[in-house]
Amino acid sequence: MIINFLIAGIAFLIGAYLLSGVTIKNILQAFIVAVLVAVLDVTLGTFLKIATLGILSLGIFNWFLNAILIQVADWFLPGFKVRNFWWALALAAIVSLSSGLLENLLPI
Repeated sequence: MIINFLIAGIAFLIGAYLLSGVTIKNILQAFIVAVLVAVLDVTLGTFLKIATLGILSLGIFNWFLNAILIQVADWFLPGFKVRNFWWALALAAIVSLSSGLLENLLPI
């Protein structure tokens, strides 16, 4: 579980490095963002998945949901800035892809 948070933090750093519309102050902030997005996913994400009654349970909905959660994290954290929803959507895609690659490359 701790390894997953470390991988997520590194994935957020990769996303901030690749996207000009995303700013993360430092590496500690990236790990805080990873933890906050995970907590938001467990709480707010679960509520939104239940509210849609499973109608939008496709993968693309999870991508949009992750972008929304990233926007909420942006609102809470002062050192983390995402310019708009489209940058959040791009960050969600990069975080998903890079964390998946990192999980497959590391022998966990």
